[in-house]
Amino acid sequence: MTIDPVLVVHGGAWAIPDGMVEAHLNGVRSAVAAGWRVLGRGGLALDAVEEAVVALEEDDTFDAGRGSFLNRDGKVQLDALIMDGATLRAGGVGCVEHIANPVRAARKILSESPHVYFVGEGAERFAAEHGIPLCKNEDLIIPREVERLREFQAHAEEHRADLFAPTISHDTVGAVALDSDGNIAAATSTGGTLNKAPGRLGDSSLIGCGCFADNKTAAASTTGWGEPIMKLVLAKWAADRVASGNAPEWAAAEAIDYLKTRVNGHGGIILLDARGRFGIAHNTPRMAWGYKTNKEENWGIERKDL
Repeated sequence: MTIDPVLVVHGGAWAIPDGMVEAHLNGVRSAVAAGWRVLGRGGLALDAVEEAVVALEEDDTFDAGRGSFLNRDGKVQLDALIMDGATLRAGGVGCVEHIANPVRAARKILSESPHVYFVGEGAERFAAEHGIPLCKNEDLIIPREVERLREFQAHAEEHRADLFAPTISHDTVGAVALDSDGNIAAATSTGGTLNKAPGRLGDSSLIGCGCFADNKTAAASTTGWGEPIMKLVLAKWAADRVASGNAPEWAAAEAIDYLKTRVNGHGGIILLDARGRFGIAHNTPRMAWGYKTNKEENWGIERKDL
């Protein structure tokens, strides 16, 4: 039996300013189009989430790939994970400084390595050995982020209390997909937190925290304040709620409520099961999202109750 494919993407959950709304909408539209080019021809969910996330990494609107936040030393350090719900195989990279599309490197790890996770120089060496081009860190830095870091560090004491506030951008990107074979997959990519300590790793590239996929439960990708999300292993928590019988739209809302009530965290999640049911939830003022099925295509930036 052929399954109707589904693709859901997100481009960050925070207080997205009015002047950035259109760029975020354009970005998620492009990501949906990139992923659907795979699903629409009967391709794999794994390929679809990779291509959707690559489109977001290449759009400097988002905190992923070129244009990401700079760390305390003024460098871009990137993290990404991709996971296959059919096999539970996954590939992740952390703290890479010379890979423009870290989700590509993550996919190579999933497909061609017995390991799951590489970090720093080792991740870059693996990527280069498997045909992923390396770049200069300066190629990933844009003037907007140089100025953002300069302003932040100039007022560091004022910002100390609200470093992770929803007004500070959390433009982590991600995608979940269901293909015509009935398999699901997820991918998440990020540049992390503004002015983060070098070597800091957030939730995005950690299995079960910022990204998870299992055909028997659900595929999930999160965005927002990483430390609380890690503490709750939130993506896996949400997927388990689907396994317990909750529809993804309810499980997604429950996950974000849990994030707030348990550890006072904020962010967003997209959640999709192998039946094609999905949910989008966030407790930030805005979240960029988009989805497509054979029957419907939609995207938005305000709170969405599906």
